[in-house]
Amino acid sequence: METNKTLDLTAEAKKYTYAEYKAGTEKQVNEGMCATPELLEYTKLNLQRMKRLDKTVSLRPEVTEALEKLNRKLQWVVISEGWCGDAAQNVPVLAKIAEASEGKITLEFVLRDQNLELMDLYLTNGGRSIPKLICFDADTQEELGTWGPRPAAAQEMFIRLKNEGVPKDEFISAVHTWYSNDKTQSMQMECAELLENCNR
Repeated sequence: METNKTLDLTAEAKKYTYAEYKAGTEKQVNEGMCATPELLEYTKLNLQRMKRLDKTVSLRPEVTEALEKLNRKLQWVVISEGWCGDAAQNVPVLAKIAEASEGKITLEFVLRDQNLELMDLYLTNGGRSIPKLICFDADTQEELGTWGPRPAAAQEMFIRLKNEGVPKDEFISAVHTWYSNDKTQSMQMECAELLENCNR
């Protein structure tokens, strides 16, 4: 991967705060701006998921401890889209962590479909899976790590069900059931590990 290309593409990309990202998703729903009726329904559902998680996510002690120990400022760039179910389940957690960082983490969103060249530097098993978090040192712009598109346990289940030929609607439903049962705990633990790995 060409780090300079990543930095160039990240710098060129139009970036959104979490509030702007949510507002854009809401606008898509209100104005029916999605490419297909199916995507519009997904986006409506995902907006509800984000709003619910914004209210209910409570950070684990491991995350707050990792934030306290964090000894550098970070820039988190998240490649995402409002229609993506995995994004709806995970980006509210990233937003909550960034908010709790007291200025140590700057969180920015770029839209996948407007930034395919950047997305293609961060493929998952050859696919443009989102959300994808790219973590930089805010001062040096050194890339420190990535996360995504879903917690490891959910990713393993997703791949297994897909390989078994389970119909798409069924394995997507199974993944969202997993999210519902997990209650962001796996995501939070993986973020705590990412934060710990970012220390000098």
